[in-house]
Amino acid sequence: MTAESKIFVLDTNVILHDSSCIYNFQEHDIVIPITVLEELDNFKKGQQIINFHARQFVRSLDSLSSDKLFNGGMRIGPDSGRIAIRLEQRMHPDLKDTFPGQDKPDHRILNIAYCMAKADTEKSYVLVSKDVNLRMKAKSVGLMAEDYTTDHVRDLEKMYGGCREIEDVPAQGLDDMYRGDGIVAKANLMADDTPLVNNEYIILKNGKKSALAVYKKNTDTVERIHKSSAYGIIPRNAEQSFALNALLDPMTPLVSLTGKAGTGKTLLALAAALEVRKHYHQILLTRPIVPLSNKDIGYLPGDINSKISPYMQPLYDNLGVIKGQFSENSDMYSRLKRMLEDEKLMIEPLAYIRGRSLVKKYMIVDEAQNLTPLEVKTIVTRAGEGTKIVFTGDIEQIDHPYLDRNSNGLSSLVYKMQGQKLYAHVDLKKGERSELADLASDLL
Repeated sequence: MTAESKIFVLDTNVILHDSSCIYNFQEHDIVIPITVLEELDNFKKGQQIINFHARQFVRSLDSLSSDKLFNGGMRIGPDSGRIAIRLEQRMHPDLKDTFPGQDKPDHRILNIAYCMAKADTEKSYVLVSKDVNLRMKAKSVGLMAEDYTTDHVRDLEKMYGGCREIEDVPAQGLDDMYRGDGIVAKANLMADDTPLVNNEYIILKNGKKSALAVYKKNTDTVERIHKSSAYGIIPRNAEQSFALNALLDPMTPLVSLTGKAGTGKTLLALAAALEVRKHYHQILLTRPIVPLSNKDIGYLPGDINSKISPYMQPLYDNLGVIKGQFSENSDMYSRLKRMLEDEKLMIEPLAYIRGRSLVKKYMIVDEAQNLTPLEVKTIVTRAGEGTKIVFTGDIEQIDHPYLDRNSNGLSSLVYKMQGQKLYAHVDLKKGERSELADLASDLL
């Protein structure tokens, strides 16, 4: 071990977040407290992503199975450090009075890390946890602690927004946008070194004249966007027009929409799905269930439908907005009713959909900021032929206890997929719900 090497002690939530985490510490050594294995045992059963992580990690550990795991550890790989399992130790006197709940798993994990650091002061021990409270407890007793940041998005303030405004576009180029097919070479509209990425949306301006367009990298051209509506929903601003274009485009099977509450993310996605329903076998509208109290929904009264109904209600609210445009005797209203009855349009928790084959489906994943990067990857990699997946969410409004603006799956998706020909993203900034909603979103 080099002088700069560290020994990382992993908390359970790190493994439940990323079951392959032990391969991301380079040459540094890793310690797994026995308490962590006990906690993982409680998560092995179930269909949630954390259950998958628990099972996968135990399998990975089993593949390294050796008595050495409990006796000094063993090397993970040729360029990696060592991994060891550490058994329980008597609560250190320094912690006994400070943290009286000695049977609490967090305190037992903290105690193992603290005892190791005290016994070997020449090495640097770091407790890695996604629980900010545990990290603060560790730091309060002089133990180094860090978040698991391998999948964090860096420079979030510079995150790709999906659209931009370009001023002083040549008048001739702008006029050409309104002639013929509305496709103009990029060089005729802006400087060659203007940094655009594939499927990036643009507001082209010359004085009072303007045009909405999208950049296509393979032809190095800019295509004008024709304002359209979807199942009675009409975009109210340029960003919504961009979003609807991406949602309706059959050549863009992966779309993400971000923005604060009231910007129309979910409503536009649902309206677009209904507009192009003939091209898909089914429309799936889903969201992860993350109770605000961070308790499992099992403690709620009633059957399973009663338990999940409050979490799905916002999706039904958006459907209600669309239905509310039409009279109950209209064909559009009747069609929506039949789609629900025939399960052509389904609204379900994400856990119910995981594992299904996604072929020829239009899938909308709402509140995607409450998903981990691996959960997002798991959903997208299940997309079969003819499927379109839309992720919507607000990275400033995260309910998941171990995710933040940098570590959630929606931010990761935007960061990693920007510029891909099969992907488009729009960050909606202007709220359209009401003036009061905008004021509250900005100030409260």
